[in-house]
Amino acid sequence: MSWDPGQYLKFVDARRRPALDLLARLDGTTAGCVVDLGCGTGNITRLLAERWPTAQLTGVDSDPAMLAEAAVTHSGILWQCAEIATWRATRAPDVIFSNAALQWLSDHQQLFPTLLEQLVDGGTLAVQMPSNFGAASHRILRELAEEPRWLPLLGKVRMGSVLSAAEYQQLLAAHCRHLELWETTYWQVLQGDDAVFEWMKGTTMVPYLARLDAVATDDFLAAYRGRLRAAYPRHPDGYTLFPFQRIFLVARC
Repeated sequence: MSWDPGQYLKFVDARRRPALDLLARLDGTTAGCVVDLGCGTGNITRLLAERWPTAQLTGVDSDPAMLAEAAVTHSGILWQCAEIATWRATRAPDVIFSNAALQWLSDHQQLFPTLLEQLVDGGTLAVQMPSNFGAASHRILRELAEEPRWLPLLGKVRMGSVLSAAEYQQLLAAHCRHLELWETTYWQVLQGDDAVFEWMKGTTMVPYLARLDAVATDDFLAAYRGRLRAAYPRHPDGYTLFPFQRIFLVARC
């Protein structure tokens, strides 16, 4: 699937906030080698560079367009195009940081222990993932994809998923010395026309749009936009309230 950096960055401040909250939990953590998995346009990677200015920084992403946008701003960061599922560190990192990326991958039972194994002794895995898949925004998208018209094209599309906090606790506790898990609902106040639609178009809808031609895309988007307007009405003052749940973990080896 191909990402649109401009669409993704429409709500850059709201998308950055969970990463800042995760980074705040790493106060006091020293690092000489840091990897940002699923770095996208590099906005968060540059925050990591500010946090650890002397560290070797690598931003890893599978989308060339996002990495091209990241590379526009000059920095000492190494941008690496790779699939996260098969990525392996060439130097054991002190910190592996991942913001809103690992939900796209399946088999977390294998993925997370593999990431922990690549850290130096005493290293840290810090992860934030959306866990909003039961919300109306996501449920409506799945329901549309399952309608007879769209099912042949979209029935097998995966929008991402995460385990429960209890499942991550059970999975990771034996692999690390210290584990923090928490969930937060961000009551996002979005501005603009069809704000929830524009938010979803920049992320969760990407694999769906990749399966549709131009005519089908227009029809699908019109149907989805209409249902979102009913589920998330715009306030008379012009904003739309979009609650969004996220899960966080910090695992120290």
